[in-house]
Formats: sequence, structure tokens, C-alpha cells
Amino acid sequence: MSQSTIESILQEERLFSPSTEFSQTAHIKSLEDYQRLYQQAKADPEKFWAELAEQELHWFQKWDTVLDWQPPFGKWFVNGKLNISYNCLDRHLTTWRKNKAAIIWEGEPGDSRTITYAQLHREVCQFANVLKQLGVKKGDRVGVYMPMVPEAAIAMLACARIGAPHSVIFGGFSAEALRDRLIDAEAKVVITADGGWRKDAIVPLKPQIDKALANGAVPSVQNVVVVKRTAQDIHMEPGRDNWWHDLQQQASPDCPAEPMDSEDMLFILYTSGSTGKPKGVVHTTGGYNLYSHITTKWIFDLQDTDVYWCTADVGWITGHSYIVYGPLSNGATTLMYEGAPRKSNPGCFWDVVEKYGVTIFYTAPTAIRAFIKMGDHLPKARNLSSLRLLGSVGEPINPEAWMWYHKVIGGERCPIVDTWWQTETGGVMITPLPGATQTKPGSATFPFPGIIADVVNLDGDTVGENEGGYLVVRHPWPGMLRTVYGNPERFRTTYWEHIPPKDGKYLYFAGDGARKDNDGYFWIMGRVDDVLNISGHRLGTMEVESALVSHPAVAEAAVVGKPDEIKGEEIVAFIILEGNCQPSEELSKELKKHVTQEIGAIARPSEIRFSDALPKTRSGKIMRRILRSLAAGEEVSGDTSTLEDKSVLDKLRGEG
Repeated sequence: MSQSTIESILQEERLFSPSTEFSQTAHIKSLEDYQRLYQQAKADPEKFWAELAEQELHWFQKWDTVLDWQPPFGKWFVNGKLNISYNCLDRHLTTWRKNKAAIIWEGEPGDSRTITYAQLHREVCQFANVLKQLGVKKGDRVGVYMPMVPEAAIAMLACARIGAPHSVIFGGFSAEALRDRLIDAEAKVVITADGGWRKDAIVPLKPQIDKALANGAVPSVQNVVVVKRTAQDIHMEPGRDNWWHDLQQQASPDCPAEPMDSEDMLFILYTSGSTGKPKGVVHTTGGYNLYSHITTKWIFDLQDTDVYWCTADVGWITGHSYIVYGPLSNGATTLMYEGAPRKSNPGCFWDVVEKYGVTIFYTAPTAIRAFIKMGDHLPKARNLSSLRLLGSVGEPINPEAWMWYHKVIGGERCPIVDTWWQTETGGVMITPLPGATQTKPGSATFPFPGIIADVVNLDGDTVGENEGGYLVVRHPWPGMLRTVYGNPERFRTTYWEHIPPKDGKYLYFAGDGARKDNDGYFWIMGRVDDVLNISGHRLGTMEVESALVSHPAVAEAAVVGKPDEIKGEEIVAFIILEGNCQPSEELSKELKKHVTQEIGAIARPSEIRFSDALPKTRSGKIMRRILRSLAAGEEVSGDTSTLEDKSVLDKLRGEG
């Protein structure tokens, strides 16, 4: 984000208050209610979370200790027993919700399904028994590589039901990226589909699984379960591959939920890091269940009559917390959509809103900016009057996009919850509460009750108003990640030691820069490390660089993000070629294709720049700050005294 953009955001003075009508029926009805909750939680966090855990969740056995904090390792609701699948399904079956729609699903070609809580419970129990028949036991990891179909949620809930941690891998990742994650998680079974629909085309998924598992590359995987979605011809490996429908119809619908310890692992979700190898973020059962549940309830002001639609993919944390676990734990109707705006129907999102009477709509700034480019005529041609609340997630939203969202989609009547959080946090951390908070376009506003957030310098001291710093959390919270799978030391150094502990007090460092304005509103300024945010998806620079260097023509690569009004960031790659290789348009295309094959289309560089050298410090570290300025077409500023060869700058500018 450029300095001029930051300054314009900090001068944002427009305030939007929730309507009296909205506030009267909201769970949190006023700023005073929010402040009272916030102060209660700050004064006695353990009491605050314990009361919510008792009120909001079903426990087979109550906990002994609310929080066991051995910095930076925490345990919540110690020795408590519960099951998140039970909380999402079974407890609703004794109420009128039994026959309520749990999942409304719309497929891209126009097919649809509505699944009630009773039907979802039956299908989850059947698939839990399928997993047991395939030898999956409590503690075994299960890989999920799926399109946006109900079976993805069913698989997750079935894993949770029997205590088998799932690792959902985004369906856009390549075979290589898939293989790395399955190996790291030591997955015993993989659940996939023949393919899925995306932008008028079939995305083949099973062939990617076959490539990932070829030649015994993932020895832990014993079985693959395949959902028939697109019905194209695929290879089925004898003795390993099974059709979902064949196994499901033979399975018993009776499968009691396994009582899980509050700290038993629920899932591993891989997120990119600046060191190259993706990090397996570990979330556990009790704290995550409570945090995803209560944030969904309060932030989206969930009511029994809502049709709630989060447009994310289940392969990301947003899909875990705010398509599956949070809404279903609250007994809500959650909508899943397989498709995306496309040439054959650029207004498809608004068709879905109109068709199902969607009341809550949660999407990314990337999507909002794309909607703006498509034109106001698309949403204006549909009836969006059912909408009562809008949300934003994935990256900071610029005020102009916020205002368009407010006016064109929300009809100037819908509060907007602009949410900040991460894979690691388990749920939203900084957000408006729609019945209570006056919003400023572009600001995530205030911390959720129980979250003690701050903006500090590298010594851990709070910085002044409107002064940029590092976004941190000062106290543990139930939804926090517990470790990096198989690497507790990486967990410690990545999140807890960037800003050194003081007097034994650890600060969770989010990796984002932020500022607080005169009114205490938080403004998120984006990543401060070498992690790219492409359309709300985080990718490590090292992952992309490693993919480029694996091409025989590339000697060295450095990757940076360049601001893009649609995606947030685009990838620009600076390349040094091997000896006799020459730059060409053909080679540029080949390298882009190579990255797509290695990681996935999300990582495809928008631009390749060939160079003889890269700007490095005397110790050999690439100065990405300089490359970011060059990629954005900005003048290089700041200290360049550590630059080993200043002539490199002139060459990169085309002056040398």
C-alpha cells in the first residue's frame, strides 16, 4: 500500500451508524453493550470465555481448568469433552431445526440441493462409518481435495465425528503442492471428486490426485474416495480408489459422536510462510468450536430466519469457520455455491442472492472490486432486497470499494462488517458488531470482545495514534492455533518471538502492519513480511521462487507483490537466466505455465522481468523492498547503504 493511499485512508472521516431498527433486534444492540462485554472480557478473560462455553456449546464432560497458559503454548477447557460434529448436528435434532435447511447448495451448471439438519446428520454418520470401514481411527489424518459440493462439508463433519483430523487442500492447488501437504500431514485416506465446475469449465481433480500419489510418493495414503460430480472418464486404481456413492449407500446411518478432549486436534490447514515450506496450522476441538461459533453469531448477527452465504472455498480457513463449523454450530442455514462470475453469467452471484433470498453476504474485497468493473447494471437487474448484512474478508478493503458495496449491493441499508483475521487465529479478531459499531469505510474498527489487540514497535511498546506499527494480540484466545504440525519450534519463532517477550509476557505477532486512529479504530495496512496476498489467498514468496528456480532455464528468482486494484496484489518475478538462455516472450509464457503446474493458477506471475543481477545486501540477502518499488513503478526510497552493487539498480530501471 503506497504512502498516499495510507494517508487518504487515515483521513477517512465518514461514519455510518447502524439503523435503530437493526440494533433493536441485534444480539449486541449498542456501543455500550460492546464496551461492557469488552471490559468484562479484558478484566477476567477466563470467566468470560468459560461462561460462553457453558451457554453456547454442548459438553459431554465439563472442563477442570479454563486456560493452561505455558507461553507460548496454550490449552483451553482442559479435560473438557465435546464433539464439534455433535454441536453442529445432533443437538439441533431435538428442536424444530431438525427439518430446517442446514445447507443450500447451488452448482455452477444450475443443479441444486437443499439438505436439512436431519438429512445432513444421516449422511455424516454414514460417511463416518465409511471412514471407519477404510481403517481410519481416532487421530488418523484425512486429506480432503474437493470442489464446492456438500460432500466437502459432509467429509469434514464425518472426520470430526470420529476424531480423525482433516486437512482440506484447496482444489486449485497442483499435484506437487497437494503431494507436499499430504506427505507432511501423513494422510491415511484422501477424499476427492472426479472434478468440479469453475467458470464454465470442468476442473479435473482426480487426475491431480493420481499424479500426487504416483509411484508411491505418499506412502501413508491407503485409500482414495471419489465423488462423482462431473462424470468425465477417470482412472480408478484397483484396491485403492472407491466411489463415494458405492460406499455411502452400504454404510449404516448410526454413528454416535466420539467424545473428544477439548485439546484433541480437529484439523490441519496449510498456510504459506515466508520460508518456503507451507506451515501446517493446527486447530483443536473445544476452543475452536467456541470461537467459530460465537464470532459467527455476534458478527453476522445470525437469526433463525437468515439465509447466510459466505462465498469462500472450504479449502481456506474462511470456509472452515464461516461456511461449515460456525454457521452449523449455530443451527443456521448456510449456502454453498460451486461457481464464480463467468462469461456465460457475470451476474451469477446476484442470481443466487435473488433465488434464495440471501440475507447475509460475506465476500472478499477482490470480488467486490471485480463486481465494480463488471458494472452496476448486473446487481441492479436483480432483486437484492433480502440482504440485511454485508461482510468483507481476506484483505483490507479500500474506502471506494466499501462505498460501492454499501450503496449498490446494500442499498445504503445494510451494515458492513469488515473483518480482520487469519488462518492462525481460527476466527475473526477485529470487526464491527453490526448492531453496535459505527463504521468507517476501510477500517476493521475494534477488537472482538476477549481479543486484546495492540499496535506496537519492535520493542513491544504501544505506538502513538496514527503511527504505523506491528499488529499484535496481548492475551491468548480460544480459537488460536496450538502449534505448527510437527514443528513446535517454527510455531514459537514465527508467531511469538518476532517481538521479543517482556517480563515473561508473549505477544502474538500477526505479520501485519496496522495503525490506530484518534478514535481507536484499527486500520490494517497489509503484510510486513514476504508473504503475498493474491485475491485474499496467502502465498509465500519462497514457494513461487522455488517453483521458478526448478525450471532449467532459471538460475535465480525473486518474487514480489505489485498493487492491483482487483486482486489486491499481483505477482512480479525478477529472473536471472542460466548461462546460454536468452530472454523471450516464449520463455516468459513457459515460466508462467511452469509455476501454474508446480503450485496452481493462483501463483501464476502476472509479469516476468529478466535481469542480469538482483539487488542484494553484502550478506547476500535480496532487497525485496527495492524490487517492490520497481514493480510498482515507484521511486526507490529508504536506506540503500547495505546494497552490494548500486549499479544493479540502474540496470533494473533500464538506465544501465
